[in-house]
Amino acid sequence: MKQKFNVITSTCVPLPLENVDTDQIIPARFLKATTREEKFFGDNLFRDWRYNADGTVVEDFVLNDPTYSGCILVAGKNFGSGSSREHAAWAIAGYGFRVVISSFFADIHKNNELNNFVLPVTVSEPFLKELFDSIRRDPTTEVEVDLPRQTVTNKQTGSREHFDINGYKKHCLMNGLDDIDFLVENQSKTVEWEKTIDCRL
Repeated sequence: MKQKFNVITSTCVPLPLENVDTDQIIPARFLKATTREEKFFGDNLFRDWRYNADGTVVEDFVLNDPTYSGCILVAGKNFGSGSSREHAAWAIAGYGFRVVISSFFADIHKNNELNNFVLPVTVSEPFLKELFDSIRRDPTTEVEVDLPRQTVTNKQTGSREHFDINGYKKHCLMNGLDDIDFLVENQSKTVEWEKTIDCRL
């Protein structure tokens, strides 16, 4: 069982770039691994932006800037476009992000995040711009993401928006269940349902 979601309040890491694709999130050369090794993928999140070709740190990239921290990534429009690699979601989760906020997500990547216990929160473009502005003015700005109420709040300004989420995925996140956990939890119901099918036959 994974860590349950409820209300998350955190400072944010801003990535005000549009059209960030999965190859930028985790470069293709790191896809040889077939199991989810969280530290490995987290260490290589945005690898080509975080490090130079010689392995030295790119000091002005946001993940290398100690000014910013937290478990919420605030990203530009069209986050996770490109190939459908689940490794991109592994990298985001492995780094320690629990929420990604954007004004638009590529559908496959959005589902991959949900399947890896990262909550993708879609907000309006004006709200996203306000978040970026607030974080730029004050890096200690906190954002509250309330999954039960499906709201996201900029604690600096008090602005709040509602976000949508699939009901099944919401249940799984709030109860720390992946798809297999959900099936096991409902095994008795499945067995009872199968009995009714047998009776009809």
